[in-house]
Amino acid sequence: MKTLVAVALSLGAVMLGGPTQAQDVGRLSEVAQAYAKTGKFMGSVLVAQGDRILLDKGYGWANLDWRIPDAPDVKYRIGSVTKQFTAALVLLLQQDGKLNIEDPVSKYLPDLPAAWSKVTISQLLHQTAGIPNFTSSPAFIAWAAAPHGPKDFLSLVKDKPLQFEPGSRFSYSNSNYELLGAVIEAVTGKSYEEVLRARLIEPLGLSSTGLDADDLVLPRRASGYTDGPKGLAYARSESMSVPWAAGAIYSTTHDLLAWEQGLYRGRVLSGRSLAAMTAPGLGEYGMGLFIEQHAGEPLFQHDGGVEGFASFLSWLPSRRIAVVVLSNDESDAVPVMASQLLDVALGRPVVLPDQRKDLPLATAQLARVQGAFQVENGPRLQFGEKGGKLSMDVDGKARPLFYEGERGGHMMFWDPTTFVEVEFMPDPTGSVSSAVLYVSGRAVPARRV
Repeated sequence: MKTLVAVALSLGAVMLGGPTQAQDVGRLSEVAQAYAKTGKFMGSVLVAQGDRILLDKGYGWANLDWRIPDAPDVKYRIGSVTKQFTAALVLLLQQDGKLNIEDPVSKYLPDLPAAWSKVTISQLLHQTAGIPNFTSSPAFIAWAAAPHGPKDFLSLVKDKPLQFEPGSRFSYSNSNYELLGAVIEAVTGKSYEEVLRARLIEPLGLSSTGLDADDLVLPRRASGYTDGPKGLAYARSESMSVPWAAGAIYSTTHDLLAWEQGLYRGRVLSGRSLAAMTAPGLGEYGMGLFIEQHAGEPLFQHDGGVEGFASFLSWLPSRRIAVVVLSNDESDAVPVMASQLLDVALGRPVVLPDQRKDLPLATAQLARVQGAFQVENGPRLQFGEKGGKLSMDVDGKARPLFYEGERGGHMMFWDPTTFVEVEFMPDPTGSVSSAVLYVSGRAVPARRV
């Protein structure tokens, strides 16, 4: 039986077709510019199909003090896009015979809590280990301001019970990839940064990529911004020793394109390892990647976020389309923009922010969608009425939603602040019993409770 990646790559040979039409290239620029005009995005964008770059441009400012523009050669922190680099290093070490991902992680890190003894390296890679996410600890913000060693994060989670039986569920946890970084160091006797540079950065010629550090002087580095009371303000960053193997890499759009082309064209891993990395598991997660469907085709993608920065990296193997969006203003628009850029590259229509409508909503329509909906392994959402509009309350924060009408009998709403879309779906009786949130380029289902 063919693996997903093998099927996708074989399809690519017959489906790639000719180059994207010139008018589509212009539309790509329109999409990026539309989000830049909202004041919610500044950064750099790259879209490529095969070896042809379709869009390659910066928007806004890499540094507002000096009015240095964002550009393709500007370096950005990429947050959790780091995880696919860490996953590839672990698989390379397995190819070298230095570890087996089915081994318990305690074989390589014997000082871990006893409750984690059954957790395997594979479960860490697939985000099914059940280890609590250390970045969700109430103490994290203050703790993360100071430098820490690779396993210091354990102090925030070691006394907490596992969230579930290892391997039984998906739950995204940065703790898993911190442990993978520690495994890499344990089996190689070298620092994570040394292994990253020797095995991935130098062989692929990623000259503008590296592991960030608090004291690193980095030419062409973008400053990170966040929304402040008077507009954009400098984002206060955690120590870069904290995200480490889970999220501390910096890069450029061109280096990330080279990374994707190297990875998916077999220059990094063996065919067997690449197939394992890109095989969807629980939560549609592979190893450092989400594996989802876009327009009926498999898509490999991951987003990232760290103070002042947001990123999105995706690869559609059947068409060899890469989309890279790097932002230095914590933009909520990044995943939506990335998804729409991919749609345009595929010749699909998109609706830009200034083309969206807020339609009137009848009282009876509003009543159909009010109530509580539960996201599996996630928060409870409360939908209610506020000023004649539908509002969505998540963790005590209510946001008004714009109504866009019906699509195929489903009521469609969107949040103009975060760009999250909400689709309500009726059951056979006509009652609205389920919803889908489109967040960070992913479909997140929820059911009425």
